[in-house]
Amino acid sequence: MAAGHQGADAVPWLDQDWLREEIAALSAIHRPTASAGEREAAEWLVGRLADADAPARLEEEDSNGGYWWPLGLTAAAGAVAGLAALRGRRALGAALGAAACAAAINDLPPRGRLLRRVLPKRRAWNVVAEMGPQDATRTIVLVAHHDTAHAGLVFHPALPQIADRLGLIDRNDTSPPLMWPVVGGGGVAAAGAITGSPALMRLGTVLSAGVAAAMADLGAREAVPGANDNATGVVAMLAVARALAARPTESVRVVLVSTSEEATNEGMHHFAARHFASLPREDTFFLSLDTVGSPHLLVLRGEGMFGVTEYPAEALALVDGLAAELGIWLFPNLRLRNATDGVYPLNAGYPCVAIASCTELKQPANYHWPTDVAENVHYGTLADAIRLAEALIRRLDERWV
Repeated sequence: MAAGHQGADAVPWLDQDWLREEIAALSAIHRPTASAGEREAAEWLVGRLADADAPARLEEEDSNGGYWWPLGLTAAAGAVAGLAALRGRRALGAALGAAACAAAINDLPPRGRLLRRVLPKRRAWNVVAEMGPQDATRTIVLVAHHDTAHAGLVFHPALPQIADRLGLIDRNDTSPPLMWPVVGGGGVAAAGAITGSPALMRLGTVLSAGVAAAMADLGAREAVPGANDNATGVVAMLAVARALAARPTESVRVVLVSTSEEATNEGMHHFAARHFASLPREDTFFLSLDTVGSPHLLVLRGEGMFGVTEYPAEALALVDGLAAELGIWLFPNLRLRNATDGVYPLNAGYPCVAIASCTELKQPANYHWPTDVAENVHYGTLADAIRLAEALIRRLDERWV
């Protein structure tokens, strides 16, 4: 059975000193999306995987380098649409607002991102490694990400505390739809222009302008150290690689993937385009590890930025049962109106689960904030994530013999 049944002291890849050292080493690399630092982090990971007998390669991909400026452009267009409608140019306001709203919605994963295809691009890097028998017909894909997000006022840690004081935390097991206003301002302005409602025109203008300002704030700030989000996922992947090197799988191939993720899953968008056609749904299982260093481990019940898709019931039952066997308590019944890399296999119809973590306020700890440093990671939660991930791989290896 999984190494997680052993005491942590007997398992090198669960040793907290080793986990701390690896988290600190990756967090020390300034690695915003599609930057030289991101490539350094990817190469660091390739070296660490090689040490775990998991030869890895880099896959170079296009990236816009951040979600804030494509969505900032659509928000600015929505504000212009509202102003045009307020000044009597209602046809222009309706057309521009509707186009801005449609482009913003299309920019959210796992959609087609048509706007980004015409915007200037930089280079980003995915890391891909394979372990286990190469002639296996079944595949487990373990996914994390190595880049980091920019801080911004929209991520200020006081906001969840305010929501808690207002009683909004206890009554919701699904995160708030923060992307709706991001994509909806132009649509509100267009609705005002079509109906002739000055109130809707003004609301669409103000909403769009506020989103554009928030996106500008994000772009102007530095990337955070990213210890919890997502050095924890990367180091969990390294730990699993060490476990699989010590005792290889017998019937499944394990693909380890670390993406460039913080530009709303661009790396996974490209991985899907490159590889999903060669990964049959009936023979492939995806496991995402994202931000697994908060106080409480969890398995997402569903996710999606513009409509929540539920994770497959059979996959959830499997991982929930394994957690119970291992004595790991999971924070219950949380859904995410945002997106991990798991949203791509989820919407493509693969059996899949996403392991994450949260605070008592149902938020990732230190999320997109400068306090996301190695000293603030909950290493017991990280160790439990590693144990659960390895146990899932072992159980699937047994089932698929």
